[in-house]
Order: sequence, then structure tokens, then C-alpha cells
Amino acid sequence: MNKFSHHLQTDSEEHPFAKYIRILGRGKKGVRALTQDEAYIAMKMIMADAVLPEQLGAFLMLMRIKEETPEELAGFVVAAREFCIISVERSDSPFDKLRTNGLENQNHAHLADLDWSTYAGKRRHLPWFILSALLLADNGIKVFMHGAEGPSSSRLYTETALSHLGINAATSPDQVAEQLQNQQFSYFSLAQFCPLLQKIIDLRPILGLRSPVHTLVRMLNPANAPYSMQGIFHPSYRAVHQHAAALLGQPHMAVLKGEGGETERNPDMDCLVQSVHHGELSEEIWPALFPRRHVRAESLNPELLRAVWQGDISDEFGEAAVIGTVAVALTLLGKASNQQRAQILAQEYWNERDRQRFT
Repeated sequence: MNKFSHHLQTDSEEHPFAKYIRILGRGKKGVRALTQDEAYIAMKMIMADAVLPEQLGAFLMLMRIKEETPEELAGFVVAAREFCIISVERSDSPFDKLRTNGLENQNHAHLADLDWSTYAGKRRHLPWFILSALLLADNGIKVFMHGAEGPSSSRLYTETALSHLGINAATSPDQVAEQLQNQQFSYFSLAQFCPLLQKIIDLRPILGLRSPVHTLVRMLNPANAPYSMQGIFHPSYRAVHQHAAALLGQPHMAVLKGEGGETERNPDMDCLVQSVHHGELSEEIWPALFPRRHVRAESLNPELLRAVWQGDISDEFGEAAVIGTVAVALTLLGKASNQQRAQILAQEYWNERDRQRFT
């Protein structure tokens, strides 16, 4: 039976989800955004399999045309968190089940320091940000990365790239905890911890467009890390992520227009980073590191990530992307007081890396 197809309605009975579609589809004069509470209820119904497939498609595409507000995004995220499979049976599990009221209780011990979402995939340049995350992990920062494989065969996705480095994705919350404890790094796929959201993402070839789910998954922060880094492709979404993070009570968050939509500073371009620190919103521009853009790679060979890390070959763009992304993260984490110091410290991390890490 289709996941979204078993709710039957009579001609005289309006489906309870219909009002949310009506709010979004009334026309130019009648349309309005959902409130945060309405967005929460609507997404909760979707996650609970309480909508028809026609309704799901209509809702996603109407929201795509309108684009999400911070309040809508926050409501979606809170609802989706309730359905993420991120707890195990043991009462002492390091994965506490996320609460419906966001991340307001920040006093407990955290499984991870830094939440890192990766959902876009790369098609112009290699996913150098993976080396950034591993460099941070090797310097004592517990990095929890979550993402998804997409339908595009022309993109290189993170889980595939990690496998070329000999790093296996976690398959359970217990394994995430073990990897973070022993290796300071873990990757957990959306298909593992929230399979329904993965199924909705997989509708993109059918619907023809991305949906709000592509936005909300970046903000799930399944490990409830106090620090979160997010990359987006469309610049207009930076402020939406920033304000939604504040509404969710995320203590520290940075969002940037990353290379290819991933959480990666593009060294060829000025990079505007918008942040949240305990409810205070800020932004700063990180200048381009090169006067001219580099030519895109003819093909994406993930084995080059290992080769550059080991020092077997050099890649000017790639190394600058790794170091530049680490610098942004160090600023977010409070490890450096300004861009110059962050860049110097990131360079030191790179110079002192364990070149035998992947042997």
C-alpha cells in the first residue's frame, strides 16, 4: 500500500489537512504564510501519514512557490524531529529523543559539538568540506554529519566520498555514539534516522522541484549539538535559516552560501556568513582568497581527497576550501576572535595534520 494513499474521504467531508492547502493556495490576495503552530501541525500530519498523496504534492509545491518563512521552517523542523529515529531502547542512551519545543535546554552533556548537514551533493568541485570536518575532528571537535544521497548521477554525495576515504557511515544511534567517542566524527544518513523524509526527498524527480523538506533537513540537528553549520545554494535562504535557528533556540549557528549548496566556503568568492549566538543575529563577509575563479574539475574523482590530504598532490582550490571552511567553523565555535586568527589557526591545523590518517 502506498505510504500516503490509504485515507479515503467522502464528497461531503473535508479532509482536516485541506485547510492548510487552502491557506497557501487562495490566490494572490488571499494567500498568507502559515503560523509556526500551523506549520508544526501540518508537518506533523505529514509525518504521521495522515495526508493523501495528492495533498502532499499540492502542499509541497504551493510552499515551494511561496517559499518558507522562518516561522514555517521552525514549525516544520520541530514536528519532523518528533519522528526522527534517533533514540535506542537503553534508557542511558546518549541519543536523547528531541523535544517538541526545540533546543531550549542546553545544560545537558552533548553527544556532538558541531552539527554539519550535507544534502546537496557536489558537481563542480570535490566535497572538500569533508576534509574540513575531519580536520576539526582531529583537533578535538566532535563533528556529527548527516545527509542524504540524491537521485542525480551527476553529483558526488558525501556518503560515497567518505567510503573512498575508508570511513563507513553509521547504521544506528549506538554506532554514532561509538564513532563520536572514538573518532570524533560520525556520518548518519537521513534514510537511517528519518526514512519518511528521505522518501519525500526522493519525490523530486516526480514533482520536478525541490520542496520544503530539502530546507528543513538541513536544520534537524539530530544530535542536538550546540553548534550548527549549514550551507545553502540560494542566497535568499540564508536569512530564513538564521531567523529559524533563533526561533528554535539553537545556541550557535552559522549559514553560508556554500560551494554547490554544501557547507563549504568557496575561496574564489566573497562569502557572507549569517550567524546566531544565543538569540543574537549577526553577519560578516569573508573575502575571496583568490583574485580569479578556478576552472571547474573535468571530473570528480573522490580518490583525490585522500591524495591531497596525504600530500601526494597539491590542489590550490581544494586546500583553500578546506582551510577556509575550517576558519569559519573555528569562528563559530569561539576558537578564534577574528577572521585573521581563525585563518591562521586553520592553516596550522592543516600543516600539522596526520598525513597517514587514511593509510
